[in-house]
Amino acid sequence: MNDQKEPPGRASQIQVIARAAAVLRALEDEERGLSLGQIASRVGLPRSTVQRIVGALEAERFVIPASATGGVRLGPALLRLAASVNASALDVVRPVITGLSAALRETVDISVPRRDHLVFIDQITGPQRLRTVSAVGEAFPLYCTANGKAFLATLSDDEIIRRIGRRYEARTTSTRTSFAALQADLAKTRAQGYALDEQEHALGISAVGMLVYDMLGNPLMISVPVPTARFAESRETIIQQLLDARQLLQARFGEA
Repeated sequence: MNDQKEPPGRASQIQVIARAAAVLRALEDEERGLSLGQIASRVGLPRSTVQRIVGALEAERFVIPASATGGVRLGPALLRLAASVNASALDVVRPVITGLSAALRETVDISVPRRDHLVFIDQITGPQRLRTVSAVGEAFPLYCTANGKAFLATLSDDEIIRRIGRRYEARTTSTRTSFAALQADLAKTRAQGYALDEQEHALGISAVGMLVYDMLGNPLMISVPVPTARFAESRETIIQQLLDARQLLQARFGEA
């Protein structure tokens, strides 16, 4: 049995990459940027280490100055790469959600998180006469949607509060308007592996939502919105087929 040892310096190189990735994630959705001290606090590294990492990232245009007074934000080189990854990810996702929509005869949405909202980036419209449709590019709140709650369930309490605060607008009488109520719902979401929207965002519409990670670990939310009139009889079928679709997608992204 041959034991292969890591080449000298390999572990150090991996650590540098992991730290750079942590810095970039800290800047995600921070349009106004963060100071070096704020980044250091979020990633748990000394300010001097963050300064060296940011300097290297800035040289490659992965981060750029946020303002004349200091701080940095994500740069154009990284945004170009992200756009390319989104297109590649959709190439993987679209055949799966097309099949899912055909099997369920319902609309299937793909969305991504953007600060305190989600944005729809693709959709397969179901064939039913009574159906739900949201325009690609439209933004919905995270706290009262199945796809939004599927994303929030992956975050810590502090991250959730930082994104959406503690009090929320009531969209319907079923909307959870406090962090405590949402927190209890997200605990259930984590335990069961999917999120539900039971007329929390709009009266007459219910949905199931789940999250999958693309080839770079970016979250994509898959949701099936259904008119509430037929949701009860189809909910279990939707959940099972959505679970199967997520498993298939995660396998395909793992191979990408």
